[in-house]
Amino acid sequence: MTRFAIWLGKNLDAVIALTIAIVVAVISLGLKIPDESQVVNSAILAVIGLLASSILRDRGRRIPVEAEVRDTLRASSATLDGLGERLERIERFEGVISDTKRALDETAVVRVISGAQVGQVLAEARRDTDRWFFKGGTGTYIRARTLPECVAAARRERRTLLFRVEILDPTNVEVCEAYARHRRSVSEEPDGTGEQWTTERTRKEAYATILAACWHKQRFGMLDIDMGLSQTMTTLRYDLSKSWVVVTRDDPRGEALVIAADKFYYGWYSAELQVSLDQARRVPIEQARLAPLDDEPTVEEARKLFEVLGIELARGYTDRDVVEIIRKALRAKDPFE
Repeated sequence: MTRFAIWLGKNLDAVIALTIAIVVAVISLGLKIPDESQVVNSAILAVIGLLASSILRDRGRRIPVEAEVRDTLRASSATLDGLGERLERIERFEGVISDTKRALDETAVVRVISGAQVGQVLAEARRDTDRWFFKGGTGTYIRARTLPECVAAARRERRTLLFRVEILDPTNVEVCEAYARHRRSVSEEPDGTGEQWTTERTRKEAYATILAACWHKQRFGMLDIDMGLSQTMTTLRYDLSKSWVVVTRDDPRGEALVIAADKFYYGWYSAELQVSLDQARRVPIEQARLAPLDDEPTVEEARKLFEVLGIELARGYTDRDVVEIIRKALRAKDPFE
């Protein structure tokens, strides 16, 4: 009954028109008036009745179609929602694949080398570089190979050279003693220079690196060198050139990591070395012009240099000790040989 009432409410206009048409037609035919206008009117009413019945039939057919369309739209909407979720999962999966591929690519270029390969890779890195960042112990290898060879190449090609160096603070006896103790714990044998590691040797090596930096700066004006003195020791050495980052330990016969410059690890190391240097005690190398050094610096010139730099030589250092520092600065032995 309720369904009929709903149907009647929707189709009331057509029902009324059909009812009136039928009633009037029946009455007119019952009167049997042979009037021409009466026949026309009856015909019109019949047409109205047919139209009304057509409307009812059309609406009856349209209702299930509309219901079917609504059901179809609902199903399509649900399908689209499901498709959207699937697309999101696919995008996340593609992101995971992309990140994994990138990680594998990066891992592939982190080479592990050892022994004589270390010196070969560092030589390749020095070949045409316009920059060098170093962080390590006393900078022995920097004095022996890296700084003089890079300066020679830059002078030959008439280009600028950027150097950033962070070594141990020679005035900090505690950190120098900790470094020497660490080196002896690794090996009690002399290294490639033929010397054993002691606190005094550590301090002299660091003093020598400072003197060498100033000496090269005075002879090559396009050398932009900045130096910091660290208050903490590290067991690793970082050498960053234009093309590579080489991470080694203090034992030159051990393993080393090599990372290409086009990988994001390179940028990480570059930023880390710069931040570390910014926190170190800065050596005012620009003040070295106040203490000129000869090609063969004298003891007096070396003492004057450390005085203007504000870096005190160890108390009790004799002229012989200063001569040893000068020798280490300009004639350092390669610890990798």
